[in-house]
Amino acid sequence: MRPTLPSLNALRAFEAAGRLGSFKEAAAELHVTHGAVSQQVRLLEEWLGAPLFERHNRRVVLTPAARAYLTEIGPLFDQLAHATARYGLSEAVARPLTVNAPATFTLRWLVPRLETFRARHPGIEVRIETSNEPVESLKDAYDMVIRGGPDTFYGYAMRPFLAEERLPVCCLALLRRVPLRAPDDLRHHTLLHTSSLPRVWPDWLAQVDLPELRPAAVLTFDHFYLTLQAAVDGMGIAMGPTALVAGDLAAGRLIVPFASPRLPSRSYCTYVADEKTDDDLIVLFRSWLEEEGESFAIEHRI
Repeated sequence: MRPTLPSLNALRAFEAAGRLGSFKEAAAELHVTHGAVSQQVRLLEEWLGAPLFERHNRRVVLTPAARAYLTEIGPLFDQLAHATARYGLSEAVARPLTVNAPATFTLRWLVPRLETFRARHPGIEVRIETSNEPVESLKDAYDMVIRGGPDTFYGYAMRPFLAEERLPVCCLALLRRVPLRAPDDLRHHTLLHTSSLPRVWPDWLAQVDLPELRPAAVLTFDHFYLTLQAAVDGMGIAMGPTALVAGDLAAGRLIVPFASPRLPSRSYCTYVADEKTDDDLIVLFRSWLEEEGESFAIEHRI
């Protein structure tokens, strides 16, 4: 049996930060955020039971033991890169990778991160189409289907890669017009709904012991991305999935009036036909999705 190893993501973050002497520069090289590098290094320090860096203002300096560790593991990443280039995808890159995913997820989570995959693998063409068609009806049309889950479908291998929760979100300008100091103040606001998710607001209101609350108005959309856009535009308050509103929260387009309670939500999962699970191209993209999902969970404490 092979000995237990730390997370590859944590090792990659440590190697880049140690080589460059900067978490910021390591984040730029790895196409992730500064916070993601910091969290991965911290995880590795916890796993090893020893500090790896001394922090000096905006620079970081390796401890003597960490410098020796870096000297040993650094060449291993070069070997992995050479081996992958030589054996991993020489035939797979001759064809595109086809992915089917929900529109709102694609627009708000996948597309903003896709450049990191393209930067790492510039020779791979990814073709993405959006729909909400059942997984079983798409088996022959796509290499990978992304849907909520975890669900079981005959003939498919399922792997979750992104967890999320739901909580109220709105724009700051709206609260300046109509204050929202407590959940009971929602009676003065417009609640934004999506027709395919009719229970989200009732379930959240039940959690705050206001099951009978009647808002000032209700506005319902047939697509979830329209619901979120209406929240950004100040039309009302939506129940936002943490994964899909993270960018808007970071940019200040949306805020969270109540940090709790948070409703549990289905995870995003990859569904791949059993006969394709060992395909090098699919394995590569699936691993990248899981890496991005892990980084998101660390940054957002999900």
